[in-house]
Amino acid sequence: MIRYESQRVSLWYIRLALVLFVLQVIMGLWLSINYAFTLPQGLVDVFPFSTARAIHTNVLVAWMLLGFMGGTYFILPLECDSELYSTKIAYLQLVIFASAAVTAVVGFLFGWTRGKPLLEIPFPLNALIVVAALLFIANVAMTIIKGKEKSALQWMLLGGVTFLALMYLFGMPFYRNLNTDYYYWWWVIHLWVEGAWEIVTASIMAFIIMQVTGVERKVVEKWLYVETGLFLFTGIVGTGHHYYWIGAPDYWLWWGGIFSALEPLPIVLMVVDTWMHVRERKHEIINPLTWYYIVGLAIYHLVGAGLWGFMHTLPPVNYYTHGSQITVSHGHLAFFGAYALLNLTIFYFALPRMKNIRRYRDRAGKWGFWITSIAMFMLGLVFGVAGILQTYLERFLDIGYSTAHLTMMLWFRIAFGVGLVFLLGVVVTVWHLLTLKPVEEGVPE
Repeated sequence: MIRYESQRVSLWYIRLALVLFVLQVIMGLWLSINYAFTLPQGLVDVFPFSTARAIHTNVLVAWMLLGFMGGTYFILPLECDSELYSTKIAYLQLVIFASAAVTAVVGFLFGWTRGKPLLEIPFPLNALIVVAALLFIANVAMTIIKGKEKSALQWMLLGGVTFLALMYLFGMPFYRNLNTDYYYWWWVIHLWVEGAWEIVTASIMAFIIMQVTGVERKVVEKWLYVETGLFLFTGIVGTGHHYYWIGAPDYWLWWGGIFSALEPLPIVLMVVDTWMHVRERKHEIINPLTWYYIVGLAIYHLVGAGLWGFMHTLPPVNYYTHGSQITVSHGHLAFFGAYALLNLTIFYFALPRMKNIRRYRDRAGKWGFWITSIAMFMLGLVFGVAGILQTYLERFLDIGYSTAHLTMMLWFRIAFGVGLVFLLGVVVTVWHLLTLKPVEEGVPE
């Protein structure tokens, strides 16, 4: 239930994030059509692949950040035992961020882009996003400072969002030397995903796990310290597995490839440790769907980000697979497992409480969970098969891209079909979240 009125500010963050989630998936389906079929040139001229990809990837970042921000604003008052420092700042931040995101998407349609993959947003809009980030950091910091309670979780969360904003600055300027430009480009892309976002994920997951399972704080907080240590030693060093074509020393490839695989371990161990304590204490988990998402996140995080990433980032392998559809396979599994499932966990934790629902009907939600989870796993496999074909034909047999692509088109048609199933799961999940209905105690669904 809502304990602090300022927690309701997160509702609009969650709603907008869900809308962008659906838009991102639709754009992904359009991209798969581009790979699977030969489209009329007139259509390509009107809506080119590069524009669709820019929308797909930047909307991904936008809805992830909105989920992080909304989740932070919901859990922080509970963790600090006080209202947010300022709801006005939170709403102003949302307006600035949303305005920049919408303007960016519209701008992409008219060719207003910087051309940097994943960082296509033009400088004026980047400046607005920086303003929104500074407002967010200030609001979080002041809430913690004036809060009645202090904890390691609060400071780790603040450190994560501060580092997130700091790294973004390195992607804003252009550098004359392309190697230098891509060097700092990875500071944003990698150190967001495998650095700052990992810390934010661990902090939010730790809080939700405590609330859902009733496990003691010391059980989960110890893994936060491990996460901080691994971030410092593996997240930063792991950046090296991207330094393939920029002239960096060879040792970066080995260090980066090996250390990157260790990053998901603390969150996985946190969930396993918690589950062992829950089993011993026989604690009732009131709404098990939230626990579904917690466990799903841990498994996908380990497999998609850890194992799958490790297998193809080792230098002898990544020499051939770098930038292929194998990378796409890893990216989809990792992003869905580590961050999409995190946001959905936040939403299933927060929305029932904002509606004063203690126990809700979860049948549709479980269908949504299993459809999206299985479909994304299949999508990762399909992209992986296409990537193996691509790697063998292009980089072993030296066949040209256009010729090699003809053999991959079947797999992209399969990917399109699987993507439609995934979209169905997303629609079911979003519909369930927005229409949660209570169930009376002791009454089966």
